[in-house]
Amino acid sequence: MSDHYHHGNLRQALIDAGVKIINESGEENLSLRKVAALCEVSHAAPYSHFKDKDALIEAIKAHVTGQFMEELEKAVNEAPSAEKALVDMGRNYVAFFLRRPDYFKFLFSGQNVVAHIQPGKVYEEDYPPFVLLKETYLKYLSENKIPRTKEEQEVDILKLWASAHGLASIACMSGVEVSFDWEKKIATDELLR
Repeated sequence: MSDHYHHGNLRQALIDAGVKIINESGEENLSLRKVAALCEVSHAAPYSHFKDKDALIEAIKAHVTGQFMEELEKAVNEAPSAEKALVDMGRNYVAFFLRRPDYFKFLFSGQNVVAHIQPGKVYEEDYPPFVLLKETYLKYLSENKIPRTKEEQEVDILKLWASAHGLASIACMSGVEVSFDWEKKIATDELLR
């Protein structure tokens, strides 16, 4: 993102500026005035899109989550089986944050991401990408007629999530150097199988 707004989508520019400010100096230092300054618009301009800082933070979270869900749903919808969907979800998970490390930091450093691990139970406040993971995992068990206790299912779900999340976390770290291209490596079975 350019550091300032150039007559495009001001709402999106404000969201992008908000992510940048939060990641650089913390959520407590975010203000509508600061995002306006970063976008080089008047201090009043953000108020046509957000009533206050909290509304901006919720919009940022919704935007990031929406884009993340699109990537994960694409993996699920294009896969011929739930097993393939789980692997492709892992790939898309890592790739999404590899391309947008600011989003990873924003979502998992300061936001309240709720995830009830118990399979088969639906909680309204659960983070949508996690709900999709649970649903896809349960479909995998059903498709393959794999008997698993509830506890084994919870452990499996945690291992699946930890694998993709851990790789995304490492890929987003600025001090981690690898000899391979992350994008090419996650396209193979070497990291997520």
